[in-house]
Amino acid sequence: MKNTTDLLEVLHLKELNSHTFSGISKTMGSPNVFGGQVLAQALNAAYRTMMHQRILHSMHSYFLEAGDLNDPITYDVAVVRDGGSFSTRRVTAYQNTKVLFILAASFQKPEVGYNHQMDAVKHIKQPEDVLSWDDVLQQFGAFLPRKTKAFLEIPRPVIFKPVEIPNPFEPEDMKPCTHVWFKLKGKTNGLDLKTKQQLLTYISDYNVLSVALNRHGSKAHWGNTVTASLDHSMWYFRDFDFDDWMLYILDSPSASNARGFARGNIYTRKGILVASVAQEGLMRPMQK
Repeated sequence: MKNTTDLLEVLHLKELNSHTFSGISKTMGSPNVFGGQVLAQALNAAYRTMMHQRILHSMHSYFLEAGDLNDPITYDVAVVRDGGSFSTRRVTAYQNTKVLFILAASFQKPEVGYNHQMDAVKHIKQPEDVLSWDDVLQQFGAFLPRKTKAFLEIPRPVIFKPVEIPNPFEPEDMKPCTHVWFKLKGKTNGLDLKTKQQLLTYISDYNVLSVALNRHGSKAHWGNTVTASLDHSMWYFRDFDFDDWMLYILDSPSASNARGFARGNIYTRKGILVASVAQEGLMRPMQK
Protein backbone atom coordinates (compact mmCIF):
# COMPACT_ATOMS: atom_id res chain seq x y z
CA MET A 1 0.00 0.00 0.00
CA LYS A 2 1.45 3.33 -1.07
CA ASN A 3 -1.24 5.91 -0.25
CA THR A 4 -4.62 6.61 1.33
CA THR A 5 -6.54 5.24 -1.65
CA ASP A 6 -4.77 1.88 -1.35
CA LEU A 7 -5.47 1.78 2.38
CA LEU A 8 -9.16 2.58 1.97
CA GLU A 9 -9.50 -0.26 -0.54
CA VAL A 10 -8.18 -2.70 2.08
CA LEU A 11 -10.33 -1.32 4.90
CA HIS A 12 -13.59 -1.37 2.92
CA LEU A 13 -14.99 -4.87 3.32
CA LYS A 14 -16.96 -7.04 0.93
CA GLU A 15 -20.53 -7.60 2.17
CA LEU A 16 -21.51 -11.27 2.43
CA ASN A 17 -24.84 -10.51 4.10
CA SER A 18 -26.25 -7.65 6.18
CA HIS A 19 -24.11 -8.53 9.23
CA THR A 20 -21.20 -10.52 7.76
CA PHE A 21 -18.26 -9.09 5.80
CA SER A 22 -14.97 -10.24 4.32
CA GLY A 23 -11.61 -8.49 4.05
CA ILE A 24 -8.17 -9.03 2.53
CA SER A 25 -4.79 -8.35 4.16
CA LYS A 26 -1.59 -6.55 3.18
CA THR A 27 1.75 -7.03 4.91
CA MET A 28 3.19 -4.20 6.98
CA GLY A 29 6.47 -5.91 7.80
CA SER A 30 5.29 -8.82 9.93
CA PRO A 31 4.68 -12.38 8.71
CA ASN A 32 1.22 -12.09 10.32
CA VAL A 33 -1.73 -9.76 9.72
CA PHE A 34 -1.14 -6.24 11.10
CA GLY A 35 -3.31 -5.57 14.14
CA GLY A 36 -4.22 -2.05 13.01
CA GLN A 37 -5.71 -3.47 9.84
CA VAL A 38 -7.96 -5.87 11.78
CA LEU A 39 -9.03 -3.08 14.15
CA ALA A 40 -10.00 -0.76 11.30
CA GLN A 41 -11.72 -3.48 9.26
CA ALA A 42 -13.76 -4.51 12.31
CA LEU A 43 -14.91 -0.89 12.72
CA ASN A 44 -15.83 -0.78 9.05
CA ALA A 45 -18.01 -3.85 9.61
CA ALA A 46 -19.63 -2.39 12.73
CA TYR A 47 -20.40 0.92 11.01
CA ARG A 48 -22.03 -0.94 8.09
CA THR A 49 -24.73 -2.23 10.49
CA MET A 50 -25.47 1.20 11.99
CA MET A 51 -28.87 2.38 10.81
CA HIS A 52 -28.90 5.46 13.06
CA GLN A 53 -26.69 8.51 12.48
CA ARG A 54 -24.45 7.64 15.40
CA ILE A 55 -20.71 8.12 15.77
CA LEU A 56 -18.17 5.78 17.34
CA HIS A 57 -16.94 7.04 20.72
CA SER A 58 -15.10 4.01 22.13
CA MET A 59 -13.98 0.49 21.36
CA HIS A 60 -12.27 -2.33 23.26
CA SER A 61 -10.72 -5.38 21.62
CA TYR A 62 -8.63 -8.52 22.09
CA PHE A 63 -6.22 -10.16 19.66
CA LEU A 64 -6.61 -13.92 20.14
CA GLU A 65 -4.69 -15.57 17.29
CA ALA A 66 -2.22 -14.50 14.63
CA GLY A 67 -3.84 -13.96 11.23
CA ASP A 68 -2.66 -15.52 7.95
CA LEU A 69 -1.91 -12.87 5.30
CA ASN A 70 -3.01 -15.18 2.49
CA ASP A 71 -6.52 -16.00 3.74
CA PRO A 72 -9.52 -13.61 3.82
CA ILE A 73 -10.86 -12.58 7.22
CA THR A 74 -14.59 -12.85 7.95
CA TYR A 75 -16.19 -10.31 10.28
CA ASP A 76 -19.48 -11.17 11.98
CA VAL A 77 -21.35 -8.28 13.62
CA ALA A 78 -23.83 -8.78 16.45
CA VAL A 79 -26.29 -6.00 17.27
CA VAL A 80 -26.08 -5.91 21.07
CA ARG A 81 -28.23 -2.84 21.66
CA ASP A 82 -29.79 0.19 19.98
CA GLY A 83 -30.92 2.54 22.75
CA GLY A 84 -32.20 6.08 22.76
CA SER A 85 -28.71 7.62 22.66
CA PHE A 86 -26.20 4.77 22.34
CA SER A 87 -25.73 1.72 20.13
CA THR A 88 -23.41 -1.21 20.84
CA ARG A 89 -21.92 -3.69 18.38
CA ARG A 90 -19.83 -6.81 18.92
CA VAL A 91 -17.54 -7.93 16.09
CA THR A 92 -15.88 -11.35 15.82
CA ALA A 93 -13.16 -11.94 13.22
CA TYR A 94 -12.54 -15.44 11.83
CA GLN A 95 -10.24 -17.23 9.43
CA ASN A 96 -11.89 -20.51 8.53
CA THR A 97 -13.05 -21.77 11.96
CA LYS A 98 -10.36 -19.97 13.99
CA VAL A 99 -11.39 -16.86 15.97
CA LEU A 100 -8.69 -14.23 15.54
CA PHE A 101 -10.13 -11.19 17.25
CA ILE A 102 -13.11 -9.79 19.14
CA LEU A 103 -14.21 -6.17 19.47
CA ALA A 104 -16.94 -4.26 21.29
CA ALA A 105 -17.76 -0.79 19.99
CA SER A 106 -20.12 1.90 21.28
CA PHE A 107 -21.74 4.60 19.15
CA GLN A 108 -23.56 7.74 20.29
CA LYS A 109 -25.93 10.22 18.72
CA PRO A 110 -24.53 13.80 18.55
CA GLU A 111 -25.13 15.68 21.79
CA VAL A 112 -24.08 18.99 23.39
CA GLY A 113 -22.30 19.02 26.77
CA TYR A 114 -19.25 20.18 28.72
CA ASN A 115 -15.90 20.37 26.95
CA HIS A 116 -12.28 20.26 28.15
CA GLN A 117 -9.03 18.53 27.18
CA MET A 118 -5.47 17.95 28.34
CA ASP A 119 -3.13 20.19 26.36
CA ALA A 120 -0.41 18.78 24.15
CA VAL A 121 3.24 19.25 25.09
CA LYS A 122 4.80 22.55 24.06
CA HIS A 123 8.24 23.28 22.61
CA ILE A 124 8.44 20.02 20.69
CA LYS A 125 10.32 19.67 17.41
CA GLN A 126 8.03 20.23 14.44
CA PRO A 127 7.72 17.64 11.65
CA GLU A 128 9.81 19.78 9.31
CA ASP A 129 12.71 19.43 11.76
CA VAL A 130 12.84 15.63 12.13
CA LEU A 131 13.50 12.69 9.84
CA SER A 132 10.81 10.35 8.54
CA TRP A 133 11.22 6.58 8.33
CA ASP A 134 11.81 7.05 4.59
CA ASP A 135 14.50 9.66 5.31
CA VAL A 136 16.26 7.31 7.71
CA LEU A 137 16.21 4.55 5.11
CA GLN A 138 17.55 6.85 2.39
CA GLN A 139 20.32 8.40 4.48
CA PHE A 140 21.41 5.46 6.64
CA GLY A 141 20.04 2.37 4.86
CA ALA A 142 23.49 0.99 4.06
CA PHE A 143 24.37 0.96 7.77
CA LEU A 144 21.11 -0.24 9.32
CA PRO A 145 20.62 -3.74 10.74
CA ARG A 146 19.14 -6.08 8.15
CA LYS A 147 15.75 -6.51 9.84
CA THR A 148 15.37 -2.78 10.45
CA LYS A 149 16.17 -1.98 6.84
CA ALA A 150 13.73 -4.64 5.56
CA PHE A 151 10.96 -3.19 7.75
CA LEU A 152 11.57 0.36 6.53
CA GLU A 153 11.65 -0.72 2.86
CA ILE A 154 7.99 -1.82 2.86
CA PRO A 155 5.76 0.81 1.17
CA ARG A 156 3.26 2.35 3.60
CA PRO A 157 0.31 4.73 3.24
CA VAL A 158 1.50 6.76 6.25
CA ILE A 159 4.55 8.97 6.81
CA PHE A 160 5.98 8.63 10.33
CA LYS A 161 8.41 11.15 11.83
CA PRO A 162 9.53 10.13 15.33
CA VAL A 163 10.98 12.96 17.41
CA GLU A 164 13.18 10.53 19.36
CA ILE A 165 15.12 7.95 17.30
CA PRO A 166 17.16 5.27 19.13
CA ASN A 167 20.63 4.55 17.83
CA PRO A 168 20.74 0.84 16.84
CA PHE A 169 24.56 0.85 17.08
CA GLU A 170 24.66 2.31 20.60
CA PRO A 171 21.59 0.84 22.32
CA GLU A 172 20.68 2.41 25.65
CA ASP A 173 17.78 2.55 28.06
CA MET A 174 15.53 5.46 27.13
CA LYS A 175 12.66 7.25 28.82
CA PRO A 176 9.39 5.29 28.46
CA CYS A 177 7.82 7.99 26.32
CA THR A 178 7.97 9.11 22.70
CA HIS A 179 6.45 11.60 20.27
CA VAL A 180 5.65 10.68 16.67
CA TRP A 181 4.36 12.99 13.95
CA PHE A 182 2.36 11.25 11.21
CA LYS A 183 0.54 12.11 8.01
CA LEU A 184 -1.33 10.10 5.40
CA LYS A 185 0.06 9.94 1.87
CA GLY A 186 -2.15 11.07 -1.00
CA LYS A 187 -5.64 12.58 -1.13
CA THR A 188 -7.44 12.93 2.21
CA ASN A 189 -10.01 15.68 1.62
CA GLY A 190 -13.73 14.93 1.62
CA LEU A 191 -13.57 12.01 4.07
CA ASP A 192 -16.50 11.58 6.46
CA LEU A 193 -15.92 11.13 10.19
CA LYS A 194 -16.52 7.38 10.27
CA THR A 195 -13.88 6.85 7.56
CA LYS A 196 -11.42 9.13 9.35
CA GLN A 197 -11.94 7.15 12.55
CA GLN A 198 -11.15 3.89 10.75
CA LEU A 199 -7.98 5.38 9.27
CA LEU A 200 -6.90 6.80 12.63
CA THR A 201 -7.50 3.43 14.29
CA TYR A 202 -5.33 1.72 11.69
CA ILE A 203 -2.51 4.21 12.39
CA SER A 204 -2.91 3.95 16.17
CA ASP A 205 -1.44 0.43 16.26
CA TYR A 206 1.89 1.70 14.92
CA ASN A 207 4.60 2.72 17.43
CA VAL A 208 2.45 1.98 20.47
CA LEU A 209 4.19 -1.14 21.78
CA SER A 210 7.69 0.06 20.93
CA VAL A 211 7.47 2.73 23.64
CA ALA A 212 7.26 -0.07 26.23
CA LEU A 213 10.63 -1.38 24.99
CA ASN A 214 12.32 2.01 25.41
CA ARG A 215 13.06 1.54 29.10
CA HIS A 216 14.94 -1.69 28.28
CA GLY A 217 16.65 -0.52 25.10
CA SER A 218 20.17 -1.48 26.22
CA LYS A 219 19.26 -5.17 26.10
CA ALA A 220 15.83 -5.58 24.46
CA HIS A 221 15.08 -5.13 20.77
CA TRP A 222 12.77 -6.56 18.11
CA GLY A 223 15.33 -9.22 17.23
CA ASN A 224 15.52 -10.82 20.68
CA THR A 225 12.00 -10.19 22.00
CA VAL A 226 8.75 -11.90 21.04
CA THR A 227 6.15 -9.16 20.70
CA ALA A 228 2.44 -9.16 19.89
CA SER A 229 -0.53 -6.93 20.61
CA LEU A 230 -2.81 -8.53 23.20
CA ASP A 231 -5.56 -5.92 23.41
CA HIS A 232 -6.32 -2.45 22.12
CA SER A 233 -8.75 0.19 23.38
CA MET A 234 -9.52 3.58 21.92
CA TRP A 235 -11.68 6.58 22.73
CA TYR A 236 -12.71 9.12 20.08
CA PHE A 237 -13.39 12.67 21.23
CA ARG A 238 -13.60 15.15 18.36
CA ASP A 239 -13.86 15.49 14.60
CA PHE A 240 -10.64 16.32 12.74
CA ASP A 241 -9.02 16.37 9.31
CA PHE A 242 -5.95 14.63 7.91
CA ASP A 243 -4.85 17.70 5.94
CA ASP A 244 -1.85 18.40 8.22
CA TRP A 245 0.55 16.54 10.47
CA MET A 246 -0.84 14.90 13.62
CA LEU A 247 1.07 14.12 16.82
CA TYR A 248 0.97 10.79 18.67
CA ILE A 249 2.25 11.19 22.26
CA LEU A 250 2.98 7.82 23.88
CA ASP A 251 4.18 6.58 27.24
CA SER A 252 4.53 3.26 29.05
CA PRO A 253 3.70 3.27 32.78
CA SER A 254 4.57 -0.39 33.34
CA ALA A 255 6.08 -3.64 32.06
CA SER A 256 5.88 -6.93 33.98
CA ASN A 257 5.19 -10.64 33.52
CA ALA A 258 6.40 -10.51 29.89
CA ARG A 259 3.78 -7.83 29.11
CA GLY A 260 4.18 -4.15 28.37
CA PHE A 261 1.48 -1.52 28.83
CA ALA A 262 1.38 1.62 26.70
CA ARG A 263 -1.03 4.52 26.27
CA GLY A 264 -1.22 7.47 23.93
CA ASN A 265 -2.99 10.68 23.02
CA ILE A 266 -3.44 11.81 19.42
CA TYR A 267 -3.53 15.55 18.67
CA THR A 268 -3.92 17.69 15.59
CA ARG A 269 -1.04 20.02 14.85
CA LYS A 270 -3.11 22.84 16.37
CA GLY A 271 -3.26 20.96 19.66
CA ILE A 272 -6.80 19.57 19.52
CA LEU A 273 -7.08 16.22 21.32
CA VAL A 274 -8.71 13.80 18.89
CA ALA A 275 -8.41 10.39 20.55
CA SER A 276 -6.76 8.35 23.31
CA VAL A 277 -5.32 4.83 23.04
CA ALA A 278 -4.35 2.08 25.48
CA GLN A 279 -2.71 -1.23 24.65
CA GLU A 280 -1.07 -4.14 26.42
CA GLY A 281 1.29 -6.34 24.45
CA LEU A 282 3.44 -9.41 24.84
CA MET A 283 7.15 -8.59 25.44
CA ARG A 284 8.75 -11.99 26.02
CA PRO A 285 12.56 -12.22 26.02
CA MET A 286 13.74 -15.01 23.74
CA GLN A 287 15.51 -17.87 25.47
CA LYS A 288 19.13 -18.23 24.47
